[in-house]
Amino acid sequence: MRARRVHAVVFAFSLLLADAPPALAHGFGPTYDIPIPLWLYLYGAAAAVVLAFLPLVLFSRKERGTAYQYPRFDLFRVPLLRALLTSRLLTGGLRLLSILLFLVVVVAGLVGLQSGFNIVPTFVWVIWWVGFSFVTAFFGNLWPLVSPWRVIFDRAEGLARRSGHELELGQPYPEAIGIWPAVGLYLMFVWFENVYAGSYVPRNIALFALGYSLITLYGMAFFGKETWLHRGEAFSVFFGLLGRFAPTEVRVKNPNVCLGCDGCGDDAAENCVNCYECFARAAPQERELNLRPPAVGLGLPEKALPGTAAFVVVVLAGVTFDGLLETPLWLEIVRVTPVTQTLGVILLPALFFVIYLGFVGLSRILGGVGEGGFRRFAAAYAFSLVPIAIAYQMAHYYTYLLIQGQMIISLVSDPLGWGWNLFGTAAFEPHYGIVGAGFVWYSQVALIVAGHVIAVYLAHAVSLRLLRDPARAFLSQLPMLVLMVLYTITSLWILAQPIVR
Repeated sequence: MRARRVHAVVFAFSLLLADAPPALAHGFGPTYDIPIPLWLYLYGAAAAVVLAFLPLVLFSRKERGTAYQYPRFDLFRVPLLRALLTSRLLTGGLRLLSILLFLVVVVAGLVGLQSGFNIVPTFVWVIWWVGFSFVTAFFGNLWPLVSPWRVIFDRAEGLARRSGHELELGQPYPEAIGIWPAVGLYLMFVWFENVYAGSYVPRNIALFALGYSLITLYGMAFFGKETWLHRGEAFSVFFGLLGRFAPTEVRVKNPNVCLGCDGCGDDAAENCVNCYECFARAAPQERELNLRPPAVGLGLPEKALPGTAAFVVVVLAGVTFDGLLETPLWLEIVRVTPVTQTLGVILLPALFFVIYLGFVGLSRILGGVGEGGFRRFAAAYAFSLVPIAIAYQMAHYYTYLLIQGQMIISLVSDPLGWGWNLFGTAAFEPHYGIVGAGFVWYSQVALIVAGHVIAVYLAHAVSLRLLRDPARAFLSQLPMLVLMVLYTITSLWILAQPIVR
C-alpha cells in the first residue's frame, strides 16, 4: 500500500506540472536555464536549416530515371527472416494481442477504478499514441496488421461469408470528398486529447473508443473495408504518413495486382509501394519487405486525394497546439480574446493551412507551372512537412514516454486498479531521473533541426520531380525554405517556454 500511495502522489504531481490529465504531462521534469540566450539558439537553428539547403542547390542535377530508384534490400531474401516475418504464429499472435489490448481498454475503462490506478490512460496516451507512433516512424507501419477494427471486421466478414452473406455494401465513395472524413475525425481526436477535461478518465476513453469503433466499422461496411481505411479512418491515414518516413516498405512486384486498387499511387504500373491492400492479395513470391533509406517514401509519387495536404497540416498543427496550450502566450490569448480551447483546435490548423497554401502558391509562381495543378503541388509538398511533425512530436513527447511510460510495468499487474498483482510488478517504482533537463533541451534542439533539414531535402526532391529543372526548382524552394525556417523558430520557441497552468 505504501508503494501505491507513493505512485499516486508522484502521478498526481506529474499531472499538476503538465497542467493536464495524463496525455498532457509532456513538461514533466526539472527546469533548465539554457546557457546562452534563446535568440542565439533560434538564429543558429535557422542558419543550420538554410545551410542544409545550399548543397542541394550547388550539387543538384536534373532528375534522372524515376522516383523509385533508391537503395533497398529485400528482407524476404533471407530465408530465416522470411520464415519468421511471414509465420502465422507471429502475424496471428500480433492480431490477437491487438484485440486483447482493445478489450482491456474497453473493460478496464468501463468497470475499472476511475481515479488513480487504471491502465487505460497510460496505455492509450503513452504506450499506444506516443510509443506506437515512434515505432511506426522509425521501424515500419504495423497498423494495417494490428488495427483492431480491421481485425474485427476481417473476422466478422469471414463468418458472414461462410453463411453466404457479405458485410461490405460497396456503396460508391464520392471522389470529391477524398480523405476529408479522416481530417475531421483526426481533429475530433485532437480535441478529445488536448481540450476535453475528462480525457484522462478511463470511462471516457473507453466510450470514445467504442464510439469511434462504430463509426469505423459502419464506414468499412458501407463503403468497403479498404476504401474507408484508406480515406476515412483517421489512424490508418496517420500511421500511413509516419510509415512513409520509416526505413522499411512493403512492395508488390507484379503490377497486375494493382489493377482496380484504390490506394495505389500514380505510378503503380511501375511499382506498388506501401499499398497494404495489394500486398495482402499478392502471391507470396510477388511480395517484398525492403529496408530503404529513411524518409524516401515521402518523396514518392502520391495519388493526390482531396484533403491530403490538409491532413498533414492538421497533424503538424495538432502537436504544435498541444505545446502551445502550456505556454503563457496561450493563456494570455484566452484571457484577452474570445478564443477558447475548442476554437483553438479549429483556428490553429486553419491558420497553418492558409499560410501553407500561400507559400505553395508563391513556390509555383517562382518555379513556374510544372506537372500537375495547384492541388498536386500542395499535396506533394505537404509530405515534406511530415519529418517536421515527427521531429516535433518526438522532441515534445519522448521524455513523457521514458518517464510516464514506466507506469505500465506496475499497471499490467493491476489493470483495473482493484489491488491485483497478476505478474508481480504492482510494486514497481518508476525511475524519474533517467535523463537530465540539460540533455532534454539539447536533444530537442537537435531533433527539431534534423527534422527541418530532412524536410528541406524532401521539398527540393519533390520540386525536382514536379518541375524537372534545377534552376526552376531552386527558385520554387525559396518560399518553402522561408516557411521551414519560420517553423523551426516557432517550434524551438514553444519548447523553451515555461509550463504554466
